[in-house]
Formats: sequence, C-alpha cells, structure tokens
Amino acid sequence: MVEEFSLEKTRNIGIIAHIDAGKTTVSERILYYTGKKHKIGEVHEGQAEMDWMTQERERGVTITSAATTVFWTPQGGEKTRINLIDTPGHIDFTAEVQRSLRVLDGGVVVFDGVAGVEPQSETVYHQAEKFKVPLIAFINKMDRMGANFYTDIDSIHERLTTHAYPIQLPIGAESDFKGIIDLFHRKAFIYLDEMGKEIKEEEIPTDLKNQAEKFRHNLIEAIVEHDEKLMSEYLAGQEPEISELKKVLRQLVIQGKMMPILCGSALKNKGVQLLLDAICEYLPSPLEVPPVEGFVPGSEEKQIKHADFKEPLAALAFKIATDPYVGRLCYLRVYSGILKAGSYILNATTKNKERVGRIVQMHANQRQEIQEIRAGDIAAIVGIKNTTTGDTICDPDHPIILESIEFPEPVISVAIEPKSKPDQEKMGLAISKLTEEDPTFKVRTDEETGQTIISGMGELHLEIIVDRLNREFNVNANVGQPRVAYKETIDSLIESEGKYIHQSGGRGQYGHCWLRLEPLERGKGFEFVDEIKGGVIPREYIPAIKKGIIEAMDSGVLAGYPLVDMRVAVYDGSFHEVDSSEAAFKVAASRAVRDGVQRANPILLEPIMKVEVVVPEKFLGEVIGDLNSRRAQVQGTKNRGQIKLIDAFVPLGEMFGYTTALRSVTEGRGSSTMEFSHYAPVPRNIQENIIGNKK
Repeated sequence: MVEEFSLEKTRNIGIIAHIDAGKTTVSERILYYTGKKHKIGEVHEGQAEMDWMTQERERGVTITSAATTVFWTPQGGEKTRINLIDTPGHIDFTAEVQRSLRVLDGGVVVFDGVAGVEPQSETVYHQAEKFKVPLIAFINKMDRMGANFYTDIDSIHERLTTHAYPIQLPIGAESDFKGIIDLFHRKAFIYLDEMGKEIKEEEIPTDLKNQAEKFRHNLIEAIVEHDEKLMSEYLAGQEPEISELKKVLRQLVIQGKMMPILCGSALKNKGVQLLLDAICEYLPSPLEVPPVEGFVPGSEEKQIKHADFKEPLAALAFKIATDPYVGRLCYLRVYSGILKAGSYILNATTKNKERVGRIVQMHANQRQEIQEIRAGDIAAIVGIKNTTTGDTICDPDHPIILESIEFPEPVISVAIEPKSKPDQEKMGLAISKLTEEDPTFKVRTDEETGQTIISGMGELHLEIIVDRLNREFNVNANVGQPRVAYKETIDSLIESEGKYIHQSGGRGQYGHCWLRLEPLERGKGFEFVDEIKGGVIPREYIPAIKKGIIEAMDSGVLAGYPLVDMRVAVYDGSFHEVDSSEAAFKVAASRAVRDGVQRANPILLEPIMKVEVVVPEKFLGEVIGDLNSRRAQVQGTKNRGQIKLIDAFVPLGEMFGYTTALRSVTEGRGSSTMEFSHYAPVPRNIQENIIGNKK
C-alpha cells in the first residue's frame, strides 16, 4: 500500500540541465540518500538506475525522462514526498524536457562548476520560464579541475537572470573541495567520509568569513526588499528571524522572482542532502502553484481546476511509453479529483471513453501497483489505447480540455527501408509505436520514390530511433544519408485566380476564387484570411477553400518542400447555383496557390543551427576557418580559463559529421553543441544545387 500524503508535503520536481552537467548523477544520489536504493549507480559505468534504456547506458546520456517517487525529511521539518523526473540534457530530446516542465511544479537546474551556463542550460531555463516553473540552481562538479563557483554565478547573472542569489558557498574547489557554508545560519558543513554521510558542523573558516558576510548581506537585502515588515526591521538595524527570511524567500521562488543557488559535487557525494532540504523548503507544493485553466469542449467557457480531491477529475497525459512487460504506459499528471483503477474516464481531446485498467507508480522502468492517483500526483496507467501526449483525461460528466503541449518541428530526416518482407510488416507497427511515444518523431512516405522518410530533431535522435527499431522491435533496415528539412516560401505579394469548371453531362463542377498571397516574417507559419463580402462566395465553401490552400502548401514549386510563412486571403470569386461544390472550390483554391507561388518569387529556406564550440586556444584559428568554410556566421568568441568558446550560426546542411571533423582538427580536445535556431533563405547558388539534387 502506498502511503497517503498531504498535498502540502508533496513536491513535483524535475532535474533539468545541459548535457553532461550531472543531472542523472544528482538524481542517483537523491535515490541513495532517500533510501530508495542502497548502492550508488554511476552513469559512466552504465549503472545509473534512472538511465534504464540500453541506449542510455551505452552512450552515458539520458534520452527519455524517467520518473520516480522518494521520501525525505528535511532538518527540523516533516517527511515530504518528492515525485522526481530526471530529464535529458541533449537538445535532440528537447520534447522530453518540454513535456516534463509542462506538468512539474518546480525544478532544479544543474550547472557544471567548470562550464557555467551552456547553450542547453539557457534553452531549458527559458522553457521553464515559459511554463512559469519555479527553479533552484545547483552548481555541481565543484571537485573538477577548473571549477569556479563565482565564475558560474557571473555566467548565470550574465546569461539567465540577475535575480539569482547564493544561499551557500563552497569551502575550497577542485581537489580541495571539502565542504559547504550555509549563509543563513553562518555555519560550515565539512564532509569527513567518501559517502557524504559523516558531516561535521563548525564555524566558518576565518579566511572565508568576509566573503560569506558579503554574500549573506546581499542575500538578506534582496529578500527584505519584497516584504515591508522585514524591510522596516532591517532598516532599524535589527536582523529579521531566519525563519521569516526563509518564508519570504520561498514565496519569491514560487513567484519566479528569485532563484537560490546551491553548490556541491554529486559524484563525490557532497551537498545533495542540503539540496533535498532546499527542495522541500523552497519549491512549491501542488497547492501553491496557480490552479490549472481549461475550457469546456465545444465552447469558449473557461474552467479553473484546483488541486483538490473533491473536485471532478482533470488530468493531462504528458508521455506515452512502450514497456516490454506491461505494454502501453500513459504517464499522467492529475490536477484535480481522484483517478481510481477500474473507473471510466473520458479523453476530452478525442471524445473517447475508456476504462482504466491498472495504475502504477513508476520508479524508472520498475512499477509498483496502486489503486488510485490523487490530485497533485504523477503516475502511469496501463493499457489505455487511444490517448496521446497532450490529451486531457477527465470525468465523463464534467468534460474539460486543458492546454496541450506544443512541440518543435523536426529539422532532419533520413530514408529508411526494411531489408525483407517480414521486416516491412514489423517496421510499420514499430514506427507507429515510436511516433506515439515521441511527438517530435515524424514519418511520411515520399510520393516520388515510395520511400519511408523519418524525421527528427538531430542526428543522435534518429540514430537512437533506428537502434530501437533494431533492438526492441527486431526490425532490420537500411538507412540513407541524413537530409535537411528545407522549407519554401514567397518573397513578394501577388494576386492569383483559381478556376475549376468541369462539364460532363448532368451536373457539372464550378469553383472560382481570387487569392492574395503575401510573405510573412520568419517563423510565423500560415495565416488564412476570409475577406469575402456580400456573399460572392457562399459561407459554406470557405472551409473548402482553406483546405485546398493547406493541401497545396504541402509541396512547394521549387523542390516540393512544404510552403511556410505566408498569409493567404480570399477576397473575391464567383459561384454557380447548381454546379458549385466544396470539391470544386478546393481544387480552384489549390490551383490559385500553385499558380500564385510560381509568380511570387519563391525562395528556399534552410534550418540554421545555433552552435557553440569549445576549443583549446591554440586551435582557435583552424576551427574558425573550418566554420567559415561551412557558411557560418561567427557571433563572437569568449574566454573560459585556457579554453575558447565560439558562438556561431551555421546552416544544418553544412553540419553533418561536424563532431568527427572537429575532433580531428583539435586532437580530440574540442567539443560542440548545436540546437535549432531559425529558418533563413538559402543563397542562390546553393539553392540551385539543392533543387538540382532533389530533381
């Protein structure tokens, strides 16, 4: 039986960070100190419990977010239940981070003590900001060569937020890192053993007293600014009670106005218990986050759901996974009410009713059966069929639709062919399971070649997909070269007429419309405007016109890539009392778009990646030269100790195999990260090559 826990003593948190900052190691230590496991698992030995997939263990990176539930009693506090999600740091798996943040109440951002804020730390920080997730920061790897807590703080202030304040300072760094100063209580905690269990509390070392007082003063000033009572006490020369200061800090964290910074070394078992205390002290319970908003299906009527067991059920499916033992798992965050095993639920997004079979509490890939999930909780249900990521699950008598989750579009694709007839049948089934699990993984059939094209967020993403097809589903397939997901758009405003008239004895077909096509700025997608006045085209044909436009935009006129970033307005046309039909208007609109795009100066767009390259100084010239040969726009270089950082925007088409090239130029010492930034026009000479290759 799972213990029942009050919502005040529940925390739903995620561990988020750049790849290699040590998120999974932090999660492993949390499992160890909360007694969830009795042996520490290391990522580099392939033993980490939260990285349970074979592919994760081999590569030492997190691919899928893993959930678990642990219990912790903070110093002087009550036992608290923590639902923890360890998310991936690699940008190819950004969807995992996004869907986890959508359902979490708080997060711990982990930074590398040497590298500070890295590109993906910025991405995940801004994703958390978008979902208004309160954060605390943990500067990890204080034991590493080159670790510098204060440089990390500067990089947080410079690249993320100035409202971040240390509540701890490290004692020593690199191999001398031996303890942590608690600024609130003016105490030093010295670690005496390797496992971080023997901790001696003593006075702050004399050489660090001034430093500690300076940071403590800044921290208290920042807190009292937000509370009139404490401010007047402080100005009168009295120091407010520590419990009062912590109470105000907690509110500031929950409102997103402040981010406390902690430090430690998860690998060397230092600072994790204090991080657990801070999670319980400063991150919100489900009762302290704003209630979730939704609307009644088929109307604009808003509804608010509070974290209350007595309200009708409302939950969001944020992840679908295929478990080799129990089949399809659907991870849910319940916002209100109670979901019981055996009860009937309504999927408000698809309008399907289903019966809940078994409910399980997840611990990475192990399951513990439970009878119900209550408001504020995260768990998974087994065997639910027609639910996908972002669907709302609710009480059939009280339908509600919660805001879904938006995912980025894939930027890279490869052709995949099964090796034999049995593989072909298995591949269809396997791919449909993988697309259910991963909303950023898309599949289509190339009409010209009949090949299956799979698309994803990056080379690693597709590599993992192909690996899973082989291992989990026993599908042997040949994979083509990676291809870039180009798009097409127009460069000038044009008016275009589309007519479809067909006489064939009996009732004919008649559709006629005038469209205005105009370019939109990058990233705006597609807009449809209905400017028909006086009924020149009856209302019932307008949706058909829109449908015809959307279908025509699926393949552009240059090389058959999808059309984006354009507004299409229908402003005139005519109809026939008898012969007009939806089908005729659809064809007419489609013709108008194809004809108009050809005359509107069509251009090709390519995905541009934001690339950060980290190299030793002596290779700087060669690396920049190589980037320039790849059409890079170098934004600037920064110093980080003996290392140089290069920021650049580079077309994705030029970046295939870059990691290998970089290693060979820098004797294996350079590394790079890239993430999608925006689409930009392709230079004319390269556009001609791309079109020629496609044809």
